[in-house]
Amino acid sequence: MMGVLVFPDFQLLDAAGPISVFDIAGRFAGVRPSIKLLAETPGPVRSSSGVEMFARGLKAAGAISTLIVAGGQGVDLAARSPKILAFVRAMANRGVRIASVCSGAYILAEAGLLDGRRATTHWRRTRQFLALYPKVKLEPDRIFVRDGNIWSSAGITAGVDLAPAMAAEDFGDEVAQRTARELVLYNRRNGGQSQFSSLLELKAPGGRFGALLTWARENLNAPLTVEALAEQAGMSSRHFARAFIAETGTTPSKAIERLRIEVARQRVQSSSEAIEAVARLTGFRDPERMRRAFIRAFGQPPQSLRRAARAG
Repeated sequence: MMGVLVFPDFQLLDAAGPISVFDIAGRFAGVRPSIKLLAETPGPVRSSSGVEMFARGLKAAGAISTLIVAGGQGVDLAARSPKILAFVRAMANRGVRIASVCSGAYILAEAGLLDGRRATTHWRRTRQFLALYPKVKLEPDRIFVRDGNIWSSAGITAGVDLAPAMAAEDFGDEVAQRTARELVLYNRRNGGQSQFSSLLELKAPGGRFGALLTWARENLNAPLTVEALAEQAGMSSRHFARAFIAETGTTPSKAIERLRIEVARQRVQSSSEAIEAVARLTGFRDPERMRRAFIRAFGQPPQSLRRAARAG
């Protein structure tokens, strides 16, 4: 039995996406899905789009085994609700599997469920989240993260990536794969992949590190260590690393890897260069290291991307 927690001005897809996934997965598994929409105040709950969904009160949660917490424009107010926070803590203490979609992570963090745990949220909220919840081990470039019985996911559609992974745990991989096909998902992405929007942000870097990232992009075959980047930026290594995370939402090493991935992808898809040469010219050095980076970012190795580009 699953519960989905919403609040005024929640993001509709944060709730509807996982609900649809578990509905379809349950039918494929031969189990009639039991899904409850929950809210602090029962009755129609207005989403940020204006569309309303009818919710039961928190006491109607009953014996749910999974709780998914939506995000949305109203999350800041919801995260200050004593009743909502007490409810989420009670579910966690009872051993319920809990997941957040997008900014729903704020509710989990405010309830203390993410202290000392790995988690993620929408990349645009990274700076604020880090400032508010320094005890959380935030992984800002992940689609979804699981730490024990607590799951969290990135922006909006990432909930549709998280839900099949949870359904696979409940019903098995075959059901999860059939569900993904039924939803016409191109690929059921794993949580280790990067948030695509973050990758795009680094392709056109702005802010005070824009010039540095442009320089790094033009010198990818150099050993771009934190020390080298800090020297180029005219800062101490420690201050540079902290400032970079606050500005971009990711670490310098992950940012450089993304730049290398993007340039390498372009060369793999648009040229006939040997994979080994692409790895060397983009600073990966080792083709195997580049292959692992591609799988994390795109879910496919370089050779598959090249074949797909040529077939298209």
